[in-house]
Formats: sequence, structure tokens, C-alpha cells
Amino acid sequence: MTRTPNSFDNRTGAPERPFPVTEDELERALRQTLAGRVATPRPLAADPAGAVLRRARRTGRRRTLTGLALAGVATVLVTTGMAQLGGPAGQGGTPTVVLGDPRGFSASPLPTASTPVSGKGPVRAELDLIVGPWLDTSGGERRELTGVSGVDRAQRVPDYGGWLVTSAVTPAGRTLWWVPPNGSAPQVLLAGADAVVVSPDGRQVAWRDGSHLQAAAVVGGQILAGSRVAAPAGATPVGFAGDAVLVRQPDRGGVSVWRRAEGGVPGAANPDVLAVYGALPDGRVVGLVSAGTPRQPCVGLLDPARGLTPVRTGCGPALATDGLGGVSADGRWLLLNTARRSALLVDLANLGAAANHPAGPAVAGAVAWTRSGAALHVDATGGLVRVRPEQVLAGERPTASVLDGVAPGERPVVVGDTRS
Repeated sequence: MTRTPNSFDNRTGAPERPFPVTEDELERALRQTLAGRVATPRPLAADPAGAVLRRARRTGRRRTLTGLALAGVATVLVTTGMAQLGGPAGQGGTPTVVLGDPRGFSASPLPTASTPVSGKGPVRAELDLIVGPWLDTSGGERRELTGVSGVDRAQRVPDYGGWLVTSAVTPAGRTLWWVPPNGSAPQVLLAGADAVVVSPDGRQVAWRDGSHLQAAAVVGGQILAGSRVAAPAGATPVGFAGDAVLVRQPDRGGVSVWRRAEGGVPGAANPDVLAVYGALPDGRVVGLVSAGTPRQPCVGLLDPARGLTPVRTGCGPALATDGLGGVSADGRWLLLNTARRSALLVDLANLGAAANHPAGPAVAGAVAWTRSGAALHVDATGGLVRVRPEQVLAGERPTASVLDGVAPGERPVVVGDTRS
């Protein structure tokens, strides 16, 4: 094939028509195209091309104005945030007390399930678990808890605020860490405490420090300045009833209520209260009391406004006095140990002999309830036990299951979920 003079293709020479096209040329071309499609030879009363062009210009102007408005809002928000963060300290705020070293905390992206993990595979359960130095979430994420060891209890903080982790007792006392949700290293909030207890909603903490009991709120990984009161030697916080702290007195002296919001000191102890397991939504405390003739440990619903006086009690099989157990979020069920080293599920709505149901291996640590109404705990072998009330009522006996990634001799810690 011969090439005609002054003809070019895409690979040689220059295009016969320049690529840049002006707006006027586009308008003319559009008008010619639309006019050619009109059947009548007379000019139309309406101008289709003009309407299309005007509509396009209006759309362009609206998008431009919207973009400028969003940019302005973003600028105001960033400026306001910088003003709040950079403002003078101590003006218009609540004084805070942070025990430990909060330095080094910086924002970073949240870990995702696709984040590669090293070492042992992640442990999967309905709730978060702590296995050795690893935190394995129910979503399949895994992160190493640098500097954390000997964990005894753990509780999620509401509003995706991280985790509060308490160590077992050591010669140096107990330690409370806050694990930030953004992947930063854990921070020490308390160190050397004689006893530490975190509320089920993760918003409060109480501890024994020397000769004093203290309690405060936990917000954003900081302990807000709270309450402090002198206490007898050996008195330790063991739970919460709303904002009130439940305090076990030494030498089987019972349990008392410290209404720290009202000031003052813990009230008189009820010597018949042997242990407390939690609180019901209506504020009553679920505990173990010495009752009956002859005296024996029984489950009791206690009134904190009247010195933990039992409102109802239920006795049945011999119960352990180790205090291990937990109350479901809806207040219907209690899981605790029997004296024969097995677990028992108690129907708190129908206290009595018929309310007790054998529930598998004994509890060896914390009991945490899922939002679907099942109780999770670890037995003496380190296996995870799931107690589902409907299955227990049907006659099934829960058994311990071995978790993937748990080394021999390790005992996982079930992390308590937040309660609304």
C-alpha cells in the first residue's frame, strides 16, 4: 500500500488535527450534532445544546462550592483540635493522677485481621484471651503485650478504649496496665498495689495502697483523681456495686460497702458475707452468705443500701468459699464452684434446690460472659470451658477444650467484655 502525501498515522509524523480543543469548539460541535438530529427544518424554540451546557456549568459550580465548603469545615476542625491540644494545661479541666509512665503514647493505625502474626497461631474464642505475653482478640488479631507478665485478670474498656490488665500478686504487689487500642506498648497505671479490682464496665478501679483504700475513674488510659480513705490492715477491695466499692474485712470479718461518692469511710461489715460475685442490673449484690441451720454457705441476693443484708437466699449442694465465679450481664445466672471442685450454674430468678445445675469442670480463674449469654472460663488444666445455660438445663455437661497456640503449662485468661 502506498502512502499518500501528507498522511500520517499514530506512529509517524504529527496528527492531522491538533489534540487540544477549546471550549468554544466543543460547544459548536455539540450544537451541530444536536441540530442535525432534529427532524423539523425550522429552528427549535428550545435550545437542546444550550440546556445541556447550562446544566453542565451549574453542576460544575455546585461541585466547586461543595469542595470549598468541605475544605473550610476541615480547616476549622483541625484548627479547633490544635487549639484544644495546645492550650494551657490546668485550665477548665479535671486534675488527673497518672501512676506509671504514660510517655511514648502516640496514635497509630489499629491492627487489622489481615496483619501478619508471628509465633504461635492466634487463639480464637468468643471473647478476647491473654495467653502468656500475647493478646488474642475474638476478631483474630494478635499483639504482643511488651512488659506484661503474670496476668490474673483483664477487662475491656468501653468505647474501644483498650484493655485493663491486672497482674497476679507478687512480692512487689500487683500491677495494673492499660493496653492502648492503637497498638502502642502497654502502660503502667498502678504498681506495687496490695490489691486491685476493676469494675465490670471498665470505667472504675479500686486498690489498696499501704494503709489506704483508693478508688477512681479510668478515662483514656488515665486514672482521674479519686477518693482515698484509711482502712484497717488487711481490708481489700473485692468488687463494685454501682459506684460503691465492696471491701472485704480481714480475719473473716465479712464485707462492707464504701460509698466513696458520699465521702466518709466504709460502713460496718456484714460478717455473714463470705464472698461476692457481682451485681444485678437493679443494684443488688450476688454473694455467698453463711445461712441456715446448721450454718452453711448459700447463695444470697444482698441489699447494699442496708449493709448487704440478704434479701433472698438459696441453699443446696455444698459450695466452695474461694470466691471464684461470675454473674451474667442480665442478672439471670451465676456460675460458681462447689466444694467438690466442680462448677455449678445457679438460676438467680428461682433460688432454691431446683435452681442448681451441674456445669462441668471447676472454675480456676476469671469468669466472663459473652453477649450471647454463655459463660467462658479456664479450668485447672488450662482448657477453655463454655457454659451455655440452655444446654446445661437440657442435661449436657460442659467439657474443657484445648485452645490452639497454648503451650503446655500456660493458662489463658479470659478477658471480660464491656457492659452497657
